[in-house]
Amino acid sequence: MEGYMNKAVTIATQDGRLLTGILKGFDQSTNLILNQCYERVFSLHSGVEIVPMGLYIVRGDNVAVVGETDEETDATLDLENVKAAPLNPVVY
Repeated sequence: MEGYMNKAVTIATQDGRLLTGILKGFDQSTNLILNQCYERVFSLHSGVEIVPMGLYIVRGDNVAVVGETDEETDATLDLENVKAAPLNPVVY
């Protein structure tokens, strides 16, 4: 996680949410602090909705995947025309 500090990351959560923001902090329980956080909400009928969340804390037990976001590639995505089913919760 140390290598992701102050970089844009995308987090898939156990409950099926997709969050993107600047990683500002974390602890041994993988609790994450994101600045300039927003959620991408997918829909089969309309484009991807961007929900701004500001400074946001994600509990470590809800983190499924964390990855660095390529901001240049991300900026080129036409999210208004992306139609996809919402993410399913992780079941195990």
